[in-house]
Amino acid sequence: MSRTVAVLQSNYLPWKGYFDLIHDVDLFIFYDDVQYTKNDWRNRNKVKMPGGAAWLTVPVGQALDRRICDVELHDTHWQEKHWKTLRQYYSQAPCFGLFDQFLRQVYLERRWRSLSELNQYLIVTIARDFLGVTTQFADSRDFQPAGRRLDRLLALLRAAGATRYVSGPSGRSYIDPERFSAAGIELTFKSYDGYPEYPQRFPPFDHFVSILDLLCNVGPDAASYVWGWRTARTG
Repeated sequence: MSRTVAVLQSNYLPWKGYFDLIHDVDLFIFYDDVQYTKNDWRNRNKVKMPGGAAWLTVPVGQALDRRICDVELHDTHWQEKHWKTLRQYYSQAPCFGLFDQFLRQVYLERRWRSLSELNQYLIVTIARDFLGVTTQFADSRDFQPAGRRLDRLLALLRAAGATRYVSGPSGRSYIDPERFSAAGIELTFKSYDGYPEYPQRFPPFDHFVSILDLLCNVGPDAASYVWGWRTARTG
């Protein structure tokens, strides 16, 4: 039985390419039992404002020697700040009303114990409820892979029953294709090229912003700008 798998650290409100990768696979594994990286996408992402893209950042403290899954969220003041920012700059977007209740629930009605809990909830809910993705989700901690770096990734893929692995393009810098061939796992590198522009407020257009920007601007048509355009182009 063939099984296509992707493995990636959870990010905060990721951009559309992250969800495109999820859509490509049968099983998406959150890789959060690895080193937390500062000034990365783990705890921040960008939204569009009149002056350009700006960061939304979840405060996580200064400690560096910890795994992503061990990053606790002690400060809750950021939640209302993020809600107010999103409401201020997206409430006039055509489809903001479709996501208003979801965002209120995330930022005003819940308290998050850890960065992984927050990120994974946002990603899974957006993928399933708003983009119609049927991919299965899992956490690397469920498989307890041994080893380090590429050895650990291969052990995780074997434990998950992967026959094909889809890596992000940055994987070319550290992945040895021969190791995957020897393991009997087909290796594919994802391309994020060619995404069409959508009606985005506050020009000039910027592809590299949170998925919320796409959702609030085009709503139910969001998937057509992430992967549906490929079918339309080849059909």
